[in-house]
Amino acid sequence: MASSRGGEALARSPEPHSPLHRRPPVAAEGDDGRGEDQGAGGSVWADFSRRASAPVHRRVRESPLSSDAVFKQSHAGLLNLCIVVLIAVNGRLIIENLMKYGLLIRAGFWFSSKSLRDWPLLICCVTLPVFPLGAFTTEKMAQHKFISEPLVICLHVVVTTASILYPVYVIIRFDSAVLSGFTLMFFAIIVWSKLVSYAHTNYDRRILSKSIHKDDIHSNFPELDDLKWVSFKSLVYFMVAPTLCYQLNYPRTTSIRKGWVIHQIVKLVIFTGLMGFIIEQYINPIIKNSQHPLRGNLLYAIERVLKLSIPTLYVWLCMFYCFFHLWLNILAELLRFGDREFYKDWWNAKTIDEVVRHVDLLIGECGTCLSFFWSLMKIDHSQPVHKWMIRHIYFPCLQNGLPKGVALMISFFLSAIFHEICVAVPCQIFKFWAFIGIMFQIPLIVLTKYLQNKFKNTTVGNMIFWLFFCILGQPICILLYYHDVMNRKVKL
Repeated sequence: MASSRGGEALARSPEPHSPLHRRPPVAAEGDDGRGEDQGAGGSVWADFSRRASAPVHRRVRESPLSSDAVFKQSHAGLLNLCIVVLIAVNGRLIIENLMKYGLLIRAGFWFSSKSLRDWPLLICCVTLPVFPLGAFTTEKMAQHKFISEPLVICLHVVVTTASILYPVYVIIRFDSAVLSGFTLMFFAIIVWSKLVSYAHTNYDRRILSKSIHKDDIHSNFPELDDLKWVSFKSLVYFMVAPTLCYQLNYPRTTSIRKGWVIHQIVKLVIFTGLMGFIIEQYINPIIKNSQHPLRGNLLYAIERVLKLSIPTLYVWLCMFYCFFHLWLNILAELLRFGDREFYKDWWNAKTIDEVVRHVDLLIGECGTCLSFFWSLMKIDHSQPVHKWMIRHIYFPCLQNGLPKGVALMISFFLSAIFHEICVAVPCQIFKFWAFIGIMFQIPLIVLTKYLQNKFKNTTVGNMIFWLFFCILGQPICILLYYHDVMNRKVKL
């Protein structure tokens, strides 16, 4: 007990009272510190601190890995160890795979004589700019009041609908390869989104030009000088810019860094090659030797899913890095596009809804409502998509008097529909696997919120995100679509 009280007193005392523990006095200003007493005190302290009888335990301290101190420490060394172990383990697995199966990369998998049959898709892709031209013509006629506002809306609906139905028809009609069809469908959805933004923004500008508050709007947004102005140059720039939201002017950089662009292109080629290597060397053999995950032996299906999870995770991370970082930044640099926040640090999110809530800088005043909205959105890390959803779907629903819950579900439902179209049309299989996968995120959001509130654990949601989205979700979807595509080809 005495020892315990002594330890507590020592912990509370900022400076031990023993003369032997007392530091030598600090020299006053102008004093050279050579006084006899001070020099003697310093010498005594220096000599005693090195003696065996000098105390080494002077205050209460926690171990670095204790629960109270673990998050106050820097774990950079452990992170470096994990990176070294990851490289060593994966390097060994790559060598083992090459020794066992050899190099499985085939040029015919990516480019073959069958690819030449997809020339209608190339023609379709080249002719897609016709639809932006139609949208511009419609806006010009609206600007000069050649047509009424209801007719303008009808023409824009026709143009945007045709821009998505035309590629769908070409893909299904000519039975294209899955990769070619997916590329065209992805490009068509981007064009459709840009056309919707173009039509909606110009419609809103015409409304603002008649508003009694337009002077206040001009003072807050000086870039809206002429609300009726329609520029073909701005439309062309918008169609190739790395954004889905139309506006007359964008933040621009002063110059193009040619050396930087070349460096990014080299990295893009390297990571694209790495992605192709993983697909052919690991993913394709695993898929071909698998069964339909909803049929056959359950344990075998689980083993295949887990075996497929790591390669698909690597491919997904490579795709994210190649597209959202390398490609969009290359495009932005060439176009001198200034706003390059194409993604945020979603990997550090504490819950699943935080993964998709990182867009709140755009509309901070919406607070809790938008936090819940982004918790309902797909765990997609694309800032352009999120900004488009807020600007052209969610806010218009609220402005038209819809309840917040209905507006949220409309936005989420639209996202799920387009993800299904992007995958189902090239595969020509409408089983709604992608749609179900996105909708399944709603109970996951509720689950992670509950677990975080119950256990006060800030990492639970992040772990569940990686587990369900990357480790389980993607491999299951890949197996489902692969076997359904193979079954369709057998029936044909």
